[in-house]
Amino acid sequence: MVRSGDAVAGGDQAEEESYAILRSRIDLSRLPRFSRDVTERVIHASADFDYATDLVCDEEALETATAALADGAPVIVDAEMVAAGLGGWPVICKTAEPLTQRLSRTAGISRAAAAIRLAFGQVGAGAVWVVGCEPSALEEILSRGVEPVLVIGLPVGFAGAAEAKDALRASGLPALSNVSEKGGAAVAAAALEALLRLTGAPVPPAAGDWPPGRPPGA
Repeated sequence: MVRSGDAVAGGDQAEEESYAILRSRIDLSRLPRFSRDVTERVIHASADFDYATDLVCDEEALETATAALADGAPVIVDAEMVAAGLGGWPVICKTAEPLTQRLSRTAGISRAAAAIRLAFGQVGAGAVWVVGCEPSALEEILSRGVEPVLVIGLPVGFAGAAEAKDALRASGLPALSNVSEKGGAAVAAAALEALLRLTGAPVPPAAGDWPPGRPPGA
């Protein structure tokens, strides 16, 4: 029988091996610390080395966001798939709420955009926003004047994704994005996870144990 501790140890060993293979195939040592960790984590999650040149990282923004996360800055994600990829990290995701569905119908906007609008009404300025699925969610962020700590804009798709990311970069907001149509929930979650790891928190905490400072959404 495999004990839970053995499973964790085995997972750590597999991850170390995976990173060793990644680093044997690509040298990212030219990148500064925060950009390097994010790029490695995204490549690790996607097995796609193109992200080494496709990602657009702002080192200062990533460092500032990491400090804000360590101090308890709330995290809002555009889809439950992004939240699922974070393995228990406390985030705000309003996509499945009945009020989101009603707002989507009455305002004539996508459910992802409605979820972003409602989340902004809850948390206000100073949050980290993570978009991995819907370009319309990124467009809503840009239209709301959210004053974010960071926007991770990595939606995927041929219909509007690259254009939404172009608009994010042109907005002047602190951002992490990529140039191409690729992206997705797993990639966006990986980018955020890299920053969360840089806070020094060793494991995903329970919602009430977010270290230190205020809990998400407070």
